[in-house]
Amino acid sequence: MYAREYISGLAGNLSARLPDGNLLVTPAGLPKNSLLVEDLLVVDIRGVKLAGAEHLHPTSELPMHLEVYQQRPEVGAVIHAHPVYCVALSMVGISLEVPFIPEALVMLGPIPTSQYATPSSEENRQAIAGLISNHDAIILAQHGSITVGQDLLQAYMRLETLEHTARTLALAYQLGEPSQLNMEAVEKLWALRNAPSS
Repeated sequence: MYAREYISGLAGNLSARLPDGNLLVTPAGLPKNSLLVEDLLVVDIRGVKLAGAEHLHPTSELPMHLEVYQQRPEVGAVIHAHPVYCVALSMVGISLEVPFIPEALVMLGPIPTSQYATPSSEENRQAIAGLISNHDAIILAQHGSITVGQDLLQAYMRLETLEHTARTLALAYQLGEPSQLNMEAVEKLWALRNAPSS
């Protein structure tokens, strides 16, 4: 994530559901590009710290992660990042929810943008609470993104797809007015997304 500039400095946070139902989370105040195994913390589903270095505390965005796990029992991992193109598009009011790119619709489904919320606050949890039950990727207005998956790899691949989509759309707007997919194409892609995996 750091190498691809999806996060910078101390920004961004990750979590994963453990077999016992507790969560492995990144700590606050440490750069993610140099995290060590011993820096990771374990919290319960209420956010109470159960294990980890005494001087470290869970990410300040933990309430947002907890909201996902409470609403989506099938989710095994959550990634909050600050992808540049996603944030830039949200700043100028360009939505990724409009169906422009086939792969994005199949891999991510509709991509809503939440209302602006103060980072590292209860507002962030509230901003995604009404969206996360039906979406695997959300743009946090003027802030970042949240992607979820069965595991960290799937959540990360969705982040990568999300930012690639945003970057492509930003370029398209520089060249002209992008044309969105028609309803027939969207319905076919939606059927592909919802088809049972073989």
